[in-house]
Amino acid sequence: MKELVKKLTETYGPSGFEGQVRALITAEVQGVADEVRTDGIGNLFVLKKGRDSRHRALVAAHMDEIGVMVTHIDKDGFARFTRIGGVRPLGLPGARVVFASGIAGSIGLEKLEDRTKIPDLDKMFIDVGAKDKESCPVKVGDAATFWQPFVAQHGRWIAKAFDDRIGCAVLIEALRTMPKPAYDTYFVFTAQEEVGVRGATVAAFGVEPDYAIAVDVTTTGDTPESHPMAVGLGKGPAIKVMDRGMIVHQGLKNWMIRTAEEVGAPYQLEVLEFGSTDAMAMQTTKEGIPAGVLSIPTRHVHSPSEMVDEGDVQNSVKLLAALLSRPVSLE
Repeated sequence: MKELVKKLTETYGPSGFEGQVRALITAEVQGVADEVRTDGIGNLFVLKKGRDSRHRALVAAHMDEIGVMVTHIDKDGFARFTRIGGVRPLGLPGARVVFASGIAGSIGLEKLEDRTKIPDLDKMFIDVGAKDKESCPVKVGDAATFWQPFVAQHGRWIAKAFDDRIGCAVLIEALRTMPKPAYDTYFVFTAQEEVGVRGATVAAFGVEPDYAIAVDVTTTGDTPESHPMAVGLGKGPAIKVMDRGMIVHQGLKNWMIRTAEEVGAPYQLEVLEFGSTDAMAMQTTKEGIPAGVLSIPTRHVHSPSEMVDEGDVQNSVKLLAALLSRPVSLE
């Protein structure tokens, strides 16, 4: 699984530009899916037929990652930019980025009058080494992502874009290893989550599942002076209770907890005060869909170097496969 995660995290795919990630996942699921298709927004649907085709389950992980987009090239060939998704300005100066073409650049910073304040994006630029505007190899509208290699050490993995390529990896591995699911199960790799859960909105509308689960990252409270939170690395996946965008269906949450206990998968309970997931959109589709979230604890979310625990990832696969292999209970 480590090699799969490496390939996924090192692949270029900001919101709206998920094509390379979609192609990689399509290749990875060949031979284990009953149907593979895409829709108009760029979602990838991978269907695994179940024992009871009268019912449908949807499990989602988003393909896109945060990034930046060029808004202007100045006369000296430096690219000004805006953010795609929740990019944090504090982590940008000095970061290396890469465009779809393979062109790399580093983010520079103008001289600051007050070095005690976090700089605004309008004080930053991307330097691709161009001599002037005419020779600049990128143009307005080009998108870039962080450029960082995958690293594995001491049972922990470090990479960019674990949000949410690690969720994509969990879906792929569950699809490969699980027995026949209880219901027809749609593994949906969604587009444009980071800019408004757009892919999940249309995916749930089309599938009309009996229930839906998003697999995504969550932050932790186990680093120095972090915001208090009862989630940490190495303690198992987290079963969400609530976040800023949703309160999880109580019956579905309780079923997820019972399943984890029955199969011996360690788990944590998650209350996230900031942010949300694809489940927020799926929950409010049409007449409403019972929705839950399986979260992978992740340090340094939305930075160039996010961190997860290998055991948490493996237990996420174990729990997801167990959930999809049994009929749902919403009591």
